[in-house]
Amino acid sequence: MRDALLRRGLRLEYITLGWNVVGTVVVVAAAWAARSVALAGFGLDSLIEIFASVVVVWQLTGGDAERERKALRLIGFAFFALALYILCQTAFALVTRSHPAPSPGGIAWLGATLIAMLLLSYGKRITGMQLNNEVLMTEARVTQIDALLAGAVLIGLVLNASAGWWWADPLAGLVIVYYGLKEGFAAIRGEA
Repeated sequence: MRDALLRRGLRLEYITLGWNVVGTVVVVAAAWAARSVALAGFGLDSLIEIFASVVVVWQLTGGDAERERKALRLIGFAFFALALYILCQTAFALVTRSHPAPSPGGIAWLGATLIAMLLLSYGKRITGMQLNNEVLMTEARVTQIDALLAGAVLIGLVLNASAGWWWADPLAGLVIVYYGLKEGFAAIRGEA
C-alpha cells in the first residue's frame, strides 16, 4: 500500500512539474508581451513550484527524517523568495505606474492553471496525509497557493483588460505575499 501511495505522490509531482515547465514558458511570453508585473510574478511562482516539486521528488525517493527536514527548509526558503520578489515587483510597478496591456493568452492559461493546481493540491494533500509525509503535505500547500495566485492574477488581468484598472495587475500579486510568508515560516519550523 505504501509503495502505491509513493508512486501516486511521485506521479502528482511529475504532473505538477510538467504543467509548470510549460506554464513558465507560456506565462513569461505573455508577461513580456503585456508588460505585466502580475504575470511575471506568476512566472516566478511557477519556477518556485518546479523547485518545490523537485525537492519533494528528492525526498520521496529517499526519505529519512533528516532529508525531510532539509526538504521542508528548502520549500520554506522558496516561499520567502516568492514573497520578496512579488513585493519588489509590485512596488516598482506602482511607483513607475507601469500600464500592462491586456493578455487574453495569460487569462486563458491562468484559468486552466487555477483548476489544475486545485486538483493537484487536493491529490497531494490526501496522499501526503495517507503517507504521513509532511513534505508532500507542505508541497500541497505550495500548489494550493499557486492556484490562489493564479486566481488573484486572473482577477487582476481581467480587471485590467475589461475596466482599464492598470493598478489591479500589480496588486493582484500581493494576495500571495501573506500566504507565502506564513507558509514559509511554517515549512521552516516543520509544521505541516
